[in-house]
Amino acid sequence: MTPAFYVSMIDMALREIADASQSPIMEAYLLNQFTCLGIRAPIRRAAIKSLPKKKWTSAQNVIEIAQFLWQKPEREFRYTAIDVLKDHVSLIDVVHIPELLQLLQQDAWWETVDGMTSVIGQALLLHRRRGGVHGQDACDEWVNHPNLWVRRCAMLHQLGWRLKTDTSRLQLYSELLSSEKEFFIRKAIGWALRDYARWNPEWVKGFIQDKGTLFSRLTVREAAKHMDRTILLLD
Repeated sequence: MTPAFYVSMIDMALREIADASQSPIMEAYLLNQFTCLGIRAPIRRAAIKSLPKKKWTSAQNVIEIAQFLWQKPEREFRYTAIDVLKDHVSLIDVVHIPELLQLLQQDAWWETVDGMTSVIGQALLLHRRRGGVHGQDACDEWVNHPNLWVRRCAMLHQLGWRLKTDTSRLQLYSELLSSEKEFFIRKAIGWALRDYARWNPEWVKGFIQDKGTLFSRLTVREAAKHMDRTILLLD
């Protein structure tokens, strides 16, 4: 089975269960910027799971599948691409990340950006666990990228890393992006800090107390959502 043939099966399977009654609802949620087949995630994933199985062993094949799916206009194909990449993330290494970043920037909105960021973040963490170094160096460039979605990716790529989080980068990226007015960046800073606070609340609390005046109210509220409200210095 080739990547192209597998994508043709996905196309047929999803179009057969498209729900025109749900399409407007899903499109409205995305501010009517994109088209949808109207398939909710559990139904979509069940349809893909029912397809003939193929054990992909090549990162390039998996990326080709994602690229083919990304060419289709309806968002469900991109969500499926992200699922395929997540299922095969062990095959992906840092050399493949530029191709993933290209997909992330195409017709970007928060839902596909965050999905691709999760794939990139998992790949970078696996690279570190395998003894790789300098995997995150590219993120140091992304944080200054002209595309806001790439900057958001840099800020969020360590979500779920727990105590493996590189706190020096978390602090640096937060400070570099602190002056931005863009909602999706302010939210991302707070989200990244809140996620790390689950594992190291004292570090996050100390950082906000020390640097809190740099950040918007939105960022601080997000960061402190599950922490002592007294650290909301900007209220």
